[in-house]
Amino acid sequence: MKPVPATMTAIGFDTPGGPDVLRPEILPVPTPGSGQVLVRVACAGVNRPDVIQRQGFYPPPPGASPVPGLEIAGQVVATGAGVTSPFLGQIVCALVAGGGYAEYCLAEAALCLPVPEGLPLDQAAALPETLFTVWHNVFERGWATEGERVLVHGGTSGIGTMAILLGKLFGLEVLVTCGGPEKCAAALALGAAHAIDYKASDFVAEVARITGGLGVHLVLDMVAGDYVARNLKCLTDDGRHVTIAVQGGVRAEINMAEVMRRRITLTGSTLRPRSNEFKGLLADEIHQTVWPLVIDGQLRPVMDVAFPLHEAAAAHARMEAGTHVGKIVLTVA
Repeated sequence: MKPVPATMTAIGFDTPGGPDVLRPEILPVPTPGSGQVLVRVACAGVNRPDVIQRQGFYPPPPGASPVPGLEIAGQVVATGAGVTSPFLGQIVCALVAGGGYAEYCLAEAALCLPVPEGLPLDQAAALPETLFTVWHNVFERGWATEGERVLVHGGTSGIGTMAILLGKLFGLEVLVTCGGPEKCAAALALGAAHAIDYKASDFVAEVARITGGLGVHLVLDMVAGDYVARNLKCLTDDGRHVTIAVQGGVRAEINMAEVMRRRITLTGSTLRPRSNEFKGLLADEIHQTVWPLVIDGQLRPVMDVAFPLHEAAAAHARMEAGTHVGKIVLTVA
């Protein structure tokens, strides 16, 4: 392995703003603490929370790097105290609380997953954030089980495409909403059972038509706001509503008598601020349950465009434009 330098290039910003505030900077290479590893980053995933952080609305949790980036893939080049497995030299991907847009990044050893032979590192870097998020919120918080119907908003986003892929692998009937016929076609090609163009039709009426009035068992919601009341109309009795983002606003007005009468469960989560202990348990479950599907090639992320690290601003502009299908990544090495 190459020696680890004292400094590295990372992407930062001085004040919140548009994509153009992102710029390369020179920072010290971090030193791994107890339970941590240092990864020489080959690729880093770009996610909506990175955009929200850059806009000034999603600060990193205490102790996390202020550098954006929540998922990486690369080679472990140093380990901290208490890391007993033979991590040094391994190629891994990892969920991180920040710091991914850089040549080197700290990761909790417990949140690293081994990159199987044959999986390109850009695809490896595109897995952790959406895989952890969808698995936890659809299967753990949402209790999705084989044969159930799930409605996913933003069907061609990174989260949406992962929900389609996992749903297909685990026996769910996935309905998605997308903006336009081309995105609907892309979602159907990935394995969505039905794709609803929310710009051309009312998704509530379409869900009722598609399901014969039965509704869906689970809604994975990234919009919130006035979508919540509409989502509830799509649910069966005993249905579950899981919110993971609030792109449509943080407030919703709903009929709580309907929630009681139909025994609807309302929940939601954010993954980034959860404890390392929690995320480690989630990583263990994913490693045992889902990672075999990655190893044998059944699960691969849907890839959009890769940008060099120094073009992070262009990557953010593409995400904000909403034209992407699947994951945007940065290539570092």
